[in-house]
Amino acid sequence: MDNAGREPGEQAVLWNGIAGHNWVEARSLLDRMLKPLEDLLVDAAIAGPASRVLDVGCGTGGTTLAVARRLGGQARCIGIDISDPMIAAARADAEREGASASFLCADAEVHGFERASFDCILSRFGVMFFDDFVRAFANLRRAARGDALLRFIVWRSPEENPFMTTAERAAAPLLPDLPARRPDAPGQFALADAERVHGILETSGWAEIDIQPIDAACTLPEPDLTRYLTRLGPVGRALHEVDAQTQARVAEVVRAAFNPFVHGTEVRFTAACWMVGARAPSGAADG
Repeated sequence: MDNAGREPGEQAVLWNGIAGHNWVEARSLLDRMLKPLEDLLVDAAIAGPASRVLDVGCGTGGTTLAVARRLGGQARCIGIDISDPMIAAARADAEREGASASFLCADAEVHGFERASFDCILSRFGVMFFDDFVRAFANLRRAARGDALLRFIVWRSPEENPFMTTAERAAAPLLPDLPARRPDAPGQFALADAERVHGILETSGWAEIDIQPIDAACTLPEPDLTRYLTRLGPVGRALHEVDAQTQARVAEVVRAAFNPFVHGTEVRFTAACWMVGARAPSGAADG
């Protein structure tokens, strides 16, 4: 079930291209901005006797390394992601820290994990990009030991997360080719429907499914806002395809649209998410 020889899908192309490189460039900013959510996952990991932890869609490894720091040498943390540039950055950070963490560039949906090898599987916004969600979570279930914890955070609806959609709305008149979001397609809001998430996990063999809304207060420095808006998300990617004059105009218009989120030197927004928990039943890896 490894992904060797598999043709790269849309998400692999995306995250090995400009999206992945932009995330690497902004990783310090993004890790600070999303730290309240990272802290929730770290607390979940250390609450049980975790000895082998898998971080799915780990990106540049911020959450993986945070868990490794808290667990120390008593545990082994592994991050997996399809983005080569992001994994390269994560490995470099881990080497600098001397952390008990390693990183794998592979597709968690089909990767041939050792069966029953993890007692904790986590993800911060890393599981919304699978092509086949049931296949992906079934593969993770096979990698989980009996009674292993699954805990991940995903976005709720676009309507509940205006900070994440304001840039697209503001830029749309200037970027007519901006791709529309496709409901239920792999992407940021693919798991916004809690009933859908429950069904995916149940079908893929997970038990004790628990889905709770969380609203996390997130911040970033106001001087970093324009850099964030012009590098991340659909607008950030689209700006690489237009001329400098259009880039400047879009940056001006989009930045102005975010004024309601600016409070002095700080940008504040609420991340409306689901905290999803489940357990692998005993003998799960045999299924």
